[in-house]
Amino acid sequence: MSVHDPVQKMYERLKEDEMSNVFDRFDPQEKIRCEFCRAGVSCQLCTHGPCRISDRAGAVLGVCGIDRNALAMRDLLIRNVMGAAIYTHHAYQAFRTLKSTAEGKTPFHIADPEKLVWLVDLLNVPTSGDVNQMAFSLGDFLTGQLHHDYDEPSPMVEVFAPEAGKKLWRELAIYPAGVMYEISDATASCLTNVDGDHTSLAKKAMRLGIASVYTSQIGLALVQDILFGAPAPHEVDVDLDIMDPDYVNIVFNGHQPWTAVATIAMARDLYWQEKAREAGAEGLRVAGSIETGQGVLQRFPVDEVFVGLTGNWLTIEPLLATGTVDVFAMDENCSPPNLAPYADKYQVTLVSVNDLVRMPGLKIHLDCKPPEAENIAQQLIDLAIENFRKRHGQVTPRVPEHRTKAIAGFCTEAVLGALGGGMDPLLDAVKKGQVRGIVALINCTTLANGPHDQVTVDLVQELVRRDILV
Repeated sequence: MSVHDPVQKMYERLKEDEMSNVFDRFDPQEKIRCEFCRAGVSCQLCTHGPCRISDRAGAVLGVCGIDRNALAMRDLLIRNVMGAAIYTHHAYQAFRTLKSTAEGKTPFHIADPEKLVWLVDLLNVPTSGDVNQMAFSLGDFLTGQLHHDYDEPSPMVEVFAPEAGKKLWRELAIYPAGVMYEISDATASCLTNVDGDHTSLAKKAMRLGIASVYTSQIGLALVQDILFGAPAPHEVDVDLDIMDPDYVNIVFNGHQPWTAVATIAMARDLYWQEKAREAGAEGLRVAGSIETGQGVLQRFPVDEVFVGLTGNWLTIEPLLATGTVDVFAMDENCSPPNLAPYADKYQVTLVSVNDLVRMPGLKIHLDCKPPEAENIAQQLIDLAIENFRKRHGQVTPRVPEHRTKAIAGFCTEAVLGALGGGMDPLLDAVKKGQVRGIVALINCTTLANGPHDQVTVDLVQELVRRDILV
């Protein structure tokens, strides 16, 4: 089921406990998948449908007249819209958090004022020069970039995009507006009988992608650096073995780091560690799951409070089955909707800390607004301590004894620093043939191409074998 031994071992427990799980749910779906959907030649968007394209049946166009190429491209564009929308939600929360931090309303602070000054100057953001005023003005400016119209070029695109790219985008008419306009226009284009040309739909998908990168994602990444500091390389712990059943354990799952960072800071307070010990625990710990865990892992050391990363989204059900989790706090995305049976079986308190996340059986909603981060952190700790009293001694823990060491924290500054401040050492190695290529491996995980993470691991090993830097 998985290339990872700990996940494979926990799958055995899921089978013993007769728990519905993502691995077993994949097989029956695989047996009944529609070949039209698999090939991208089906549509359910209007009441004339569902429509399918079939040469054998002579159905080479949908009822409306759309062809197979446009059907497939329109489906891709709809998926792009969903992805852009959720990451834009993340960016908007980041910009709100920056403004609230500037007003002293969050537990965070400006950890990298130099990057703040650099970005404000680069973008010509009007400011008085005070750090907090600069942060507030930058948050306002970046929020405006999400909604930047078509009338004038976006400053974020103009400043950060390569000149050759901007020239080509203008020639192709895909130079973007702000991501919110592109999401709106792309969605409208997917309505039946609006855009049925696959080339046009493809160009809209590319334009949406460019808008997402430049008016949403770059600002998001830089703001998180400003708030929490740029990542620096350090050794970390990864795998299910980071979970200890004798501790009060809070796991953060999703993409947005706000409540996780606030809770880690609060958990370092001796008062809360003592409260956990009064409940019979060895102490209070925080772990990260999927991208929230990765984001925190990049910036913070692994220690007695923050213990590392459990895995990606296919590891969530095995994680809960370890019988070690007291609060599973979910933000933004990648929280499977069938977790309530796991909460009942293994005594886990499920909490949404983001207004996007809802699922059957989820009773506690602490949807985070920036000024509420500290209060929510306190509530999460209280819930976790109370859950520990119910879980410990009642649920038999099973934690696979396998822990992976890794190095995390590679940002632009860290890479340049490791190279002595410039790219020449790397470029020299490329020229000499010592490094035969450079690959950024950016992917989610799926069971559609074999056991959990098998393709990713095999691909990385083969690239490294060929002296390609991953």
